[in-house]
Amino acid sequence: MPQRSSLLAIVILALSTTLASATELTNIIYVMVDDLGYGDLGCYGQQTITTPYIDKLAKEGMRFTDHYAGHTVCRPSRLVLLTGKHSGNTPIHGNTQYYFPANTQTVTTLLKQKGYVTGGVGKWALGTPQTTGVPSKQGFDYWFGYLDQSRAHNFYPEYLWENETKFPLTGNVEGPKKNVSTERVTYSHDVMHEKALSFIRENAHEPFFLQAHYTIPHTNNEGGRATGNGQEVPDYGAYASKDWPAPERGFAAMISRLDSDIGEMMKLLQELNIDRRTLVIFTSDNGPHQEGGHKMEFFNSNGNLRGFKRDLYDGGIRVPMIARWPGVIQPGTTSNHPSAFWDFLPTACELANIKPPTDTDGISYLPTLLGKPQDQHEYLFWRAGQKFAVRRGEWKAVRLNDKAAVELYNLKKDLGEQNNLASKHPELVGEFEAIIAKHQQ
Repeated sequence: MPQRSSLLAIVILALSTTLASATELTNIIYVMVDDLGYGDLGCYGQQTITTPYIDKLAKEGMRFTDHYAGHTVCRPSRLVLLTGKHSGNTPIHGNTQYYFPANTQTVTTLLKQKGYVTGGVGKWALGTPQTTGVPSKQGFDYWFGYLDQSRAHNFYPEYLWENETKFPLTGNVEGPKKNVSTERVTYSHDVMHEKALSFIRENAHEPFFLQAHYTIPHTNNEGGRATGNGQEVPDYGAYASKDWPAPERGFAAMISRLDSDIGEMMKLLQELNIDRRTLVIFTSDNGPHQEGGHKMEFFNSNGNLRGFKRDLYDGGIRVPMIARWPGVIQPGTTSNHPSAFWDFLPTACELANIKPPTDTDGISYLPTLLGKPQDQHEYLFWRAGQKFAVRRGEWKAVRLNDKAAVELYNLKKDLGEQNNLASKHPELVGEFEAIIAKHQQ
């Protein structure tokens, strides 16, 4: 009898453990930074700027080599991420002003319906105050940061938004020139980062989704035009004594500041004992910029890729992505699975046991994170105005405008997209032209 009781206890314990693991929702932190290039991190080949904490993130998780942003500029890339639709199927194809309509279905609204506490910090760009597009009307329980994309260029604004209330930033005074502050005391990124940490602390005992869309290392475009240096940062840190142009010292200092903040966030997850039930994804919204006095070539920000922000060559859209989930993702692994921003929505849905919308263009990459067989895209697609790009397997097609001929590259043999093979493969060009025509209307 005691033996049977012990056996029954073991079975009950195993069953309860299985049920608990099946019903426990995994926290999701999606860190998307602004204008970080494919080559700007040590774990992606950067030799000059040091990023020890993000490199550690890669050592503890999975590094993606073939991950793509939703677009080559800010607003549409965010739109793609949240809706799970590529830019051939979204209402805008560039940085045109756009507000989310009421009742838009996004990854945030889906997770909130499942019981997640939802929060966001950073740049929003998809709705200003008094519109249907503000985060509070798009599934967010909490939001802190910039609502208007154009104001997000200034790292020393007089205020940010906490939900739909202005949050003053002490000491900052904006001058007569747009986005140029004459008094700089409170650095917006630091405040947004602290709000992100506070959200984690306050919701550590329930499932949460945190969208941390930090604005560095983006430049202050207007500030750069006014002063020659748009890389606004409180200090140059380890790079203060470097014999570099000021914008380059600022750019490097921004990335190192970001790196330290990622380390602080990972430490907090461990202190709260929630890191093993938290998936952290780190990426960038598009390729590196060439503005504000910063020269992309100075740090080889796009690695071996061609192009940069606003291009549909891979330098403008292929971005770093690292995923960390201790105990689940095999540490120190690398994936060459071709994936993109529109895959995040179905990934989050699968993680939370939600049926994804039928009109999503994405495919969950959760199997890749778990080391299991992965479904593949028929193709990946981008549209930027009348510029188009399509990737299918190792082949990539680019059309620079509606009058231009399609260019064709084999990324396996020509990662830098230098050798146009269109004339040698007219049958492939025709297939890519048909895909572009499908999404051109």
